[in-house]
Amino acid sequence: MILSPIAPDDMPVAIAAFAAHLADHPVPLAVFRRIAATWPVRPADEPGGGVDTPEHRAAAVALAHAHGIDTLDEPPSRSFMWDGKVIRTDVEATVIVHEVTHWLCAAPERRSLIDYGLGPGPETTARKEARADKRLCFEDCMHEEQQTSLLGVLWEVELGQPGVLAFLEQNWMEHWERPSTAAFFIRHAEELFTRGLIDADGRPTTARAWADARRVAGASVFPSQSRAA
Repeated sequence: MILSPIAPDDMPVAIAAFAAHLADHPVPLAVFRRIAATWPVRPADEPGGGVDTPEHRAAAVALAHAHGIDTLDEPPSRSFMWDGKVIRTDVEATVIVHEVTHWLCAAPERRSLIDYGLGPGPETTARKEARADKRLCFEDCMHEEQQTSLLGVLWEVELGQPGVLAFLEQNWMEHWERPSTAAFFIRHAEELFTRGLIDADGRPTTARAWADARRVAGASVFPSQSRAA
């Protein structure tokens, strides 16, 4: 939920001001420029335009499969978003992408746990079971959630989707005029770079061969179906 919505007419000013705070930080600036380039959102009647289209959801599922992650085409409200084996994909495209980046950001030993050992996610209804698998304290959970959030936005951008909407929805530009907001963003962008999850241009590094082939061939390739029964 956006805490303080930014009016569309104010977005150019907000983008310019936020970028100015990043001037001395080349990697975060590159990351932000990639995200900001998806504003304004292309209308649905343009190629690749719209929000949460069937093509967007198919691309998000294909992204999971490109990382070797199995999926199941059912609502996570039946149990879990991630049960240690599959991502449930009867949700918005942005949620699927976010879940893939949860898998990428989680320590390998936690990938077999319900909701990555972070406790129940917002879509999970089997909350008792998810709480039993929780391994991290609140502060560490929040830090990993922030890393996951930003990496998910960048993967949406990589897929040609309007990542700026998730960036705003997840409040990365809350109080965009304040240097402290930019400092928070800088810390997480630089950490993703240090961890090797993005490159100096702000592009995600995992499944790069798949992503590069997709960019060359066009955003409509690689249709995907569930790989789990």
